Amino acid sequence: MSEAEWARSPAVLGAMRRAAELGQEVLGTTSPNPPVGCVILDRRERVVGTGATRPVGGEHAEVMALRAAGEAASGGTAVVTLEPCAHTGRTGACASALLAAGIARVAYAVADPNPVASGGEVMLRAEGVSVAGGILESEVSGGALRPWLHFTRTGLPHVTWKYAASLDGRSAASDGTSQWISSEASRARAHRIRAGSDAVLVGTGTVLADDPRLTVRDENGSPLPEQPLRVVVGDREIPGSANVLDDSAPTIRLSGGDPDHALRLLAERGVTGVMLEGGPTLAGAFLRAGRIDLVEAFVAPTLLGSGSAALGDAGVASLSRAWRFYFERVTMCGQDVWISAVPFEG
Repeated sequence: MSEAEWARSPAVLGAMRRAAELGQEVLGTTSPNPPVGCVILDRRERVVGTGATRPVGGEHAEVMALRAAGEAASGGTAVVTLEPCAHTGRTGACASALLAAGIARVAYAVADPNPVASGGEVMLRAEGVSVAGGILESEVSGGALRPWLHFTRTGLPHVTWKYAASLDGRSAASDGTSQWISSEASRARAHRIRAGSDAVLVGTGTVLADDPRLTVRDENGSPLPEQPLRVVVGDREIPGSANVLDDSAPTIRLSGGDPDHALRLLAERGVTGVMLEGGPTLAGAFLRAGRIDLVEAFVAPTLLGSGSAALGDAGVASLSRAWRFYFERVTMCGQDVWISAVPFEG
């Protein structure tokens, strides 16, 4: 069987989609390492081991999957979302672990853009392992790896702006009430998006108006063990009793409102993915700076007619200067429409 045939067999493609799911499950817990998923197939293309990247200092996805597979990995296929690393840091090189386990074939989705860790394919091929890259690359790179890939290529965290609004684009009624515009299903989905972020960022205005806690909770309302960093941007004083300052998750204050300054400071802390949940003013500042990489919008079938707009001044003076996005996903979420959009490049 040729490389093109085995790497795109139903078993390998199915394993790659499962590996992508495994990476999604650990998103928000691995930074600054990438959230990678791996599936091991035996000689008969049966799944014998799965694994995902552990928190910093822990094992990488390939090692976890090999450990689960045991001797069944010998002569088998490793299917992994990111090219196996050739670098020895806190842990050994994944390419070396695959060689030691006797893996015969490796299929990966995305080439490693990190020059320090890349080179796994070359190492594996040099030892006679058949390697195929680019398997479901577009599908995988738009999933759990997206923030890390952006961070690695740009040096700045990936920013997801999440908002809920009425059908006419209002985030609050004229009296300031905003809970709840979106449905319970949308709020649950937003919590899952928040759980996959390294940091949640709001302005002092949001803290003063809504007093949010910004933690992540499960379906029963219990806090998850892994909580994103809470970031409050702005110069206004907030009360010491604010929920965002409690001990349920770490919090930092950043003065000023410059998005690039905030993102550079977060990058120094190893933050690869930020969820922007501030009000319209902060969202407008990030858009003006060109620092919104993904929009997650929950649009409710409600008309308000007046009240706060979801987005403030974005520096758009005419239609020809509008920020252009394209829809990646449009689907129902409870009674709301859930829209995922990314900047249009062209």
